[in-house]
Amino acid sequence: MIVSVLGCGWFGFELAKALVKQGIRVNGSTTSSDKLAQLSEVRIHPYLIALPSTDTKVDEEFYQCDVLVIAIPPKSRSGEDDLYVDKMKSIIQAATTHQIKRVILISSTGVYANSNRKFTETDEPMPDTASGKILLQAEKLFLTESSFQTSIIRFGGLVGPGRDPGRFFAGKQDVPNGQAPVNLIHQNDCVSIALAVITQPITASIIDACSPHHPPKQEFYKMAAARSGLPLPTFVDELQSWKIVDSQVLTYTLHYQFQVDNWFAWLTEA
Repeated sequence: MIVSVLGCGWFGFELAKALVKQGIRVNGSTTSSDKLAQLSEVRIHPYLIALPSTDTKVDEEFYQCDVLVIAIPPKSRSGEDDLYVDKMKSIIQAATTHQIKRVILISSTGVYANSNRKFTETDEPMPDTASGKILLQAEKLFLTESSFQTSIIRFGGLVGPGRDPGRFFAGKQDVPNGQAPVNLIHQNDCVSIALAVITQPITASIIDACSPHHPPKQEFYKMAAARSGLPLPTFVDELQSWKIVDSQVLTYTLHYQFQVDNWFAWLTEA
């Protein structure tokens, strides 16, 4: 099996390394020439790809794969929406041209609005943020493409090395909506879930990926700040808009066991 990881960033790089450890050939892309050597050092075949790409020779080699993982989040800057959609369209064209059989698109639970309810994969998202709307637009582009099988993994809020939750609200005062439940996932689970989706036969097109533990925001982030030795935030003790994302496909179809299934225990042990 050959897997190409488009976007070897915070998640993609760790996934690529995990695939290599399983004896799988991995092509990895980056937009930084400085990172090419870093990829080579861990036996990832490196490619410099800036989308939309015009280097057909590089594209030809990179897209020669059985599975394509797309790990490119949209940039938060205004005016990037159309560019992100163009990038996704160029990837679909490349995947079709090179007859790739499986595509795994990394998305976000941000496609679900804070509409005071629980969500599962069977619910139709109606995002209430700009990033959520652009992600849903990208998802639909892939889901309506019939030349390859698409699996979309929607990660919750990302936690792990370089993403210390203690820093998220450290020292802030009167943060609203303190009773809202969190929807988070650790990097280790992100990688393990993606590995499971890549290596196991799965027909589900949508996979939500959040830890099953959803403590109140104020409890979790106060404890996280304390653990990191940072100034404690204060929260308004209220429940306004909220959501809980329930990872049913992982639980009942893949029978996945989360490595971090209790955030308080993780904060104590980490």
